[in-house]
Amino acid sequence: MVNLYNFDLNLLRVLDALLRTNSTVRAARLVGLSQPAVSAALGRLRLALGDELFFRRGQGLAPTQFAESLETPLRNLLDEMESLLQGPADFDPSQSDRNFKISGSDFFAEMLMPSLAERLQALAPAMRVHLVDFVQDSYIHAMEEHDIDFALLPEIELPDWAESRVMFRSGFSVIARKGHPRFEQAGVEPDAVVPLDLYCDLAHVLFSTQGNSKAIGDAALARIGRERRVVMTMPVFSGIYRAVAGSDLIALLPTAFAKRIAPAANLEVYRLPMRIEITNIIMVWHRRHSASPAHIWLREQVAGLLGAFDEAEG
Repeated sequence: MVNLYNFDLNLLRVLDALLRTNSTVRAARLVGLSQPAVSAALGRLRLALGDELFFRRGQGLAPTQFAESLETPLRNLLDEMESLLQGPADFDPSQSDRNFKISGSDFFAEMLMPSLAERLQALAPAMRVHLVDFVQDSYIHAMEEHDIDFALLPEIELPDWAESRVMFRSGFSVIARKGHPRFEQAGVEPDAVVPLDLYCDLAHVLFSTQGNSKAIGDAALARIGRERRVVMTMPVFSGIYRAVAGSDLIALLPTAFAKRIAPAANLEVYRLPMRIEITNIIMVWHRRHSASPAHIWLREQVAGLLGAFDEAEG
């Protein structure tokens, strides 16, 4: 029996050429080898397959019954291998029923999924996309275990097997409920800069998936020797803006998100009293998916939709 691990697959190309030409000379031209090399390859094939394969007939060769039985399946096998090595076939989203999982915060439930749903209904109606909670400590494992296709998150250091692409750059704004008494007393109009003393004096609700009481805003304050009062944390943006809308708490939200939800949530949006660097929001996926046509197509759709939220640093 042939041991595939010890069998030189290049010999199959020689066998195919011999079956096509019935000549070691013409087969040599077909595969780009010398005639002696083809004759040597035929000797190895005979030994490996336990059959004479070809015998002399006049000026050429004639295949044995066993060799003839190999001709069609061998040609099909080599054609399939050639197609495989040429790379993925063209992808038709209108015919795709692929199932994708995206890991991300509820920011993307508000800012991505409605427009993505509209796009998919028009271009890929049978495709299914699931947004699952982003958990900082487990998304890497989930990606390795094929549980998610890609994650959307602030830029971080990634493992070697991961690839990434910047989706957009996000700044931050302050939100407070309409008619907030402290803002009215201070005469701070919407879209104005919140006075630093007022910002630090008011109670804050903070976004944190792990209950941390400090984040990027606290680091920015620390650089100018100030601090704020964080009295509540939440793992979802929707909980933050609802808490702010129903109380005198304030919060930091990504600017695009804040402006999107403010009118319906009865909120006002203000500018920060300190500088916070723009944050890159990236898409991360496992390298195994990099050349997948379906994966590429969906990545491009998501990138196109999220690119509208990009903020130039100023």
